[in-house]
Amino acid sequence: MTLSRIGGFAALVCAATYLIGFALLVTLLAPLGFGTSRIDPAAIVTFIDARPGVMIAWNTTIYVVNALALVVLVVALAHRLSPAPGLVDVTRGFGLIWAALVLGAGMIANVAVERAAVLFAEDPVAAADLWAVLHAIELGLGGGNEIAGGIWILCVSIAAGRTRRLPRNVNALGLLTGLGGLVTIFPPLGDVAGAVFGVSAIAWFIAVGVALLRRGGTAAAGVGGRAA
Repeated sequence: MTLSRIGGFAALVCAATYLIGFALLVTLLAPLGFGTSRIDPAAIVTFIDARPGVMIAWNTTIYVVNALALVVLVVALAHRLSPAPGLVDVTRGFGLIWAALVLGAGMIANVAVERAAVLFAEDPVAAADLWAVLHAIELGLGGGNEIAGGIWILCVSIAAGRTRRLPRNVNALGLLTGLGGLVTIFPPLGDVAGAVFGVSAIAWFIAVGVALLRRGGTAAAGVGGRAA
């Protein structure tokens, strides 16, 4: 199996982690304010006490599994975009930084769940306070903004446009996704921009995955459009 095809499967795994994350967020966590500025730490630690496995599984999926697949995708795309050596080096760097931040956020998130679950039986208020502090660190690493991811996807889209290694429509979607990620730097727009980034990133990961899985044709048409 070629690196390109492995990268294609990795892109689809990234999309799947986002889809699973959104599904759990909407069905179980949204009522607790999760994913918004109105999150209720007390309600979260109560949920953790009742169903700690759900939170561990959610964090592991959206962060750890996503980060590991992302590393493979970053390397595969760097190989695919090798005709632009200077730009591809920058792109690879941003991609690996994003993967590291995502992995770090996941590790912090799981530690927050584990420590809150232990402390809850003795002092629920202290458990909520501890979880809130660790959650803030998690958000700072990347759970609450998509700047690193936005820059990487923008760089990939620009490099792919210059080298004609991905279809035009995939590059256009990547530019939109990347800009959405950058807008999360502004707090008033963070929740909306984060949702836009997440939804468009799912589509982008799928489109990139399909493009990488196609046999041959580094400049071939794919996913409904000609190569840029």
